[in-house]
Amino acid sequence: MLASPESVAAIVAEVAAEELMPRFRHLASGDVRDKGPGDPVTVADEAAERALTRRLAGLLPGSLVVGEEAASADPAIVDRLSQDNPVWIIDPVDGTTNFATGLPIFAVIVGLAQGGRMRLACIHDPVHGETALASAGDGATLNGQTVRVAAPAAPKNMYGTVKLRFGERTLPRRIVERCQNVPPFMDLRCAGHEYLALASGRLHYALYRKLMPWDHAAGHLLHREAGGHGAHLDGAPYRVDGPDHSHGFLYAPDAASWQALIDALIGPDPL
Repeated sequence: MLASPESVAAIVAEVAAEELMPRFRHLASGDVRDKGPGDPVTVADEAAERALTRRLAGLLPGSLVVGEEAASADPAIVDRLSQDNPVWIIDPVDGTTNFATGLPIFAVIVGLAQGGRMRLACIHDPVHGETALASAGDGATLNGQTVRVAAPAAPKNMYGTVKLRFGERTLPRRIVERCQNVPPFMDLRCAGHEYLALASGRLHYALYRKLMPWDHAAGHLLHREAGGHGAHLDGAPYRVDGPDHSHGFLYAPDAASWQALIDALIGPDPL
């Protein structure tokens, strides 16, 4: 094993307690800036990423780091995912908009990849004290208890989240036309919390369109190890260093549920 999930969880929880929680609901106006439209970053994001980078790299000598804020400043950092070294993938505050506005729906996401495959995942909710862990081939846990995705159900009985903002507009138009086939969508504006809900069976499915590795690499492993099925809408599997297919990626309880959701939300014609 490259690193023990428990040692990673301890580091993540300590950094969240030291760098995030003291700043939550105590940010000054100068502590928040926009990297782009609708894309804020806070001093807490930056401090937590620095601390996680230092401590995780020290935990696994020779490892590299791809952090959201570092990659925002230098996009070439993402190329590290294609190298042979183990690579930590860090989102220091997933749900920054929630964090910055005082909503208690944010998480720290850490993944470990090597050779284009995810090896370890840790998603930590510091407000509610929940930590999900997964190692490739060893299952998934939430606060030490094994978790499983929701049981398969008909689309009319499946609750989930669908992100329509990014990408081309053919898919959103189809989904809007067919959305009455499922219950109303939920949107927590925090992939980390959505993955916690997926892995523990509180949500049935999720459809994401922008697959930045710090948002989704760890969550993908967590969902898979909790027994779920996921694929790009064209059926291609997820790779942390692979192309970001333009249409989207769908998670479901199993392959049959995945296809049923495709039929219900998108229809039989290819995109």
